[in-house]
Amino acid sequence: MKKVTFYIIPLFLLSILVGCAETDILDRVGLTTLVGYDVGTEERMSTTVVVREVNPEFQSNVEVITTENETSKGNRMKANRKLSKKITIGQMRVVLFGEELAKDDLHSYLDSLLENPSVSNSLYLAVVEGETSVLLEHEYKNIDDIGQHIYRLMEQNIKYEHMISSTLHEIAHDFYMVGKDSAIPIIKKEGELVELTGVAIFNDGKMVSSLSLEDSFYVKLLRDNFKSGIFETILKEEDIPPNLIKGTSNEMPVAFDAIKSKRELKLVDATTPEFDFQLKLKARLLEIYPDVESGDPKVIERLEDAMVKNLTREISRVIAHCQNVQSDIFGFGEKYRSSVRNSNLSKEKLHDMYKDMKVNIKVEFEILRDGVFE
Repeated sequence: MKKVTFYIIPLFLLSILVGCAETDILDRVGLTTLVGYDVGTEERMSTTVVVREVNPEFQSNVEVITTENETSKGNRMKANRKLSKKITIGQMRVVLFGEELAKDDLHSYLDSLLENPSVSNSLYLAVVEGETSVLLEHEYKNIDDIGQHIYRLMEQNIKYEHMISSTLHEIAHDFYMVGKDSAIPIIKKEGELVELTGVAIFNDGKMVSSLSLEDSFYVKLLRDNFKSGIFETILKEEDIPPNLIKGTSNEMPVAFDAIKSKRELKLVDATTPEFDFQLKLKARLLEIYPDVESGDPKVIERLEDAMVKNLTREISRVIAHCQNVQSDIFGFGEKYRSSVRNSNLSKEKLHDMYKDMKVNIKVEFEILRDGVFE
């Protein structure tokens, strides 16, 4: 018993001391949760930081500060002069880039983040429509901490597969790999809300175009395997068999849930180059207008055929757009480099070859069971 007491007392005292130290630290620092970068005046860098200050009673206050300087370190020094507590970045969860800055070049910003040991590789990156300062400095009626709000917005949409993932680790991997370009979610201020609006696509380190929020689904299909998710599309008249349409409508909105996908990419001709892209999807039908006889296996089979036509056309359109702006966000170049021995593929050679690339798309779509109709 004396031996046990001998160990317990020092541990108890140590826990008290550690608790006091943590309180002392929180009382002296401001926790940076989000940083936004914009193009400043006279070729300077504009930085907007969201800082959470915690007082000894563990009540917090959020400050949003915008500064301009030649470097990010200089901006941090300026921000420190405006706060009563030293700014730390160990709790940073999101980094935003203004649209104009993203169209210039992000390499130096990524280098700075990767070289800082205090920055987590799991933080999220996003591009802002317009300037980050405008989005962050606005006093939202129902958002107390804009930094935490944007982090949770991105986290839940990525978790439930409504948006592609964009951690620092993933984006840096694509930026510096020969054979693949990066794609980063886009957000914007919409009234009193902040929302995801699409995907920014890059050629090397520069944003060259964007895809809509609806198209982000096809981007994810081409880049990742789905485990679950919701998908909505409108079947066009050319997709739908005549005996499936009811009334005068020539379009058919449909929604699916619990999507599971599996993809396979093969290089079939290295000279063009030419690829075969096979995509298998399984989903549950949630909604369809106008109503159809969903209990009829023949109707379901015709609906599956319509979805194959729809997905093939839309995926081809998204790939063609990316080829037009020479942004290989799908990693076709990576597949080429790993399949062709001694390919000596450079980024310049990749983008020159990519615009003439051919992709044969084969889609298999299976409706597992009905949702609201059963």
